[in-house]
Amino acid sequence: MLDIKFIRANLEEVREGARKKRFEIDLDRLIALDDERKTLLTEQEELRHRQKNAGKEIAKLAGAQKQGAIAEMGEIAARIQTLDERLKAVRTDLDELLDRVPQPPDPDVPYGVDDRENVELSRWGKVPEFDFEPKDHVTLATELGIVDFPRAAKLAGSQTYMLLGDGALLELAVLRFALDHIVGKGFVPMIVPTLVRYEPLYGTAYFPGGEEQTYACERDRLWLTGTSEVPVTAFHMNEVLEEKDLPRRYAGISPCYRREAGAAGRDTKGLYRIHQFQKVEQVVIDRADRELSKEHHRQILRNSTEVLEALELPYRIVDVCSGDLGQGQAQKFDIECWMPSRGWGETHSASRFYDFQARRLELRYRDLEGKLRYCHTLNNTVIATPRVLIPLLEIHQRADGSVRIPDALVPYFGKREIRKG
Repeated sequence: MLDIKFIRANLEEVREGARKKRFEIDLDRLIALDDERKTLLTEQEELRHRQKNAGKEIAKLAGAQKQGAIAEMGEIAARIQTLDERLKAVRTDLDELLDRVPQPPDPDVPYGVDDRENVELSRWGKVPEFDFEPKDHVTLATELGIVDFPRAAKLAGSQTYMLLGDGALLELAVLRFALDHIVGKGFVPMIVPTLVRYEPLYGTAYFPGGEEQTYACERDRLWLTGTSEVPVTAFHMNEVLEEKDLPRRYAGISPCYRREAGAAGRDTKGLYRIHQFQKVEQVVIDRADRELSKEHHRQILRNSTEVLEALELPYRIVDVCSGDLGQGQAQKFDIECWMPSRGWGETHSASRFYDFQARRLELRYRDLEGKLRYCHTLNNTVIATPRVLIPLLEIHQRADGSVRIPDALVPYFGKREIRKG
């Protein structure tokens, strides 16, 4: 959420930011509502001041003057009640509009309409060239007996999977390797709820707007999260932290759920776009300093690329264009791994929010001068599986249908290859 004072002081910047992000928002109506709110409050305060001082004055009056003053106070009380009702309506409309105002993208974010206009910044690793006909991960994993799609579909419908034997062990190995890596960077590991109330989803800016992609348990007013960013970032909601205790670095590990409403085409085949998956997510909460937030952004991006390099997976980093940014993101970098069967595929997203999420979460800190300020928040995937198993299997496959396990993963997996049978 943006501060209304910021919106008023930077109206054209906010308007242009909404245009770049392709958000439709009536900022003129928002300003008009805020003006009306101020006018109503001013009148209400003046009337209450008159009401407060009227008692002593009325006591000095008698006869018709007194009755007239009493009648006037009745009119003032009725007017205050009318103002109260109008204020409630204005505040409701104003809050609904404020909830939809997007954070302007940072000036260096590339302008674009959708992900086709994201800008590549760098690459690491060599795209493999095979001297045999490589298999896609579905064929490879099925022949190795480490995944079962038909039986999963029988149990849970489309876009589901079951990992078996070495497939299950490989996912657990990847998750533990990534978790150990991020804990080694000073992040506190957290196993978090994945069934949450509305408030954490609102606070992290998934709601309103993301309901269509979220599984709802309507009877209990609870929702399944699509990332542990939600409960981890909301961990300190409605709290005041101390600046001396910042930054807070957390690593949430959890199952995740997404409806993937509207997904179609090749993304629905195999392990790329599925309804249930697991992630290790890094979250940083720190003081309100934009340059410091940018440095955190670089660090969390590097934390994730180090994992991919250890897994020997070629990747590229892209600067996400304005039209592909979410409501609260000031800037986002995606990491895309090379997947021989499909090309570059997104595996990580690193986002910077400044105080956008913190305002919605009432997540504040007391600075060294004793002033209360809103925190800055950031997050990035450390690893998401089973999607990362696609490049892991396809890149490290051999001509005989076996798969080599990268050296860094061997201590977690317990062997150097996966073979059939």
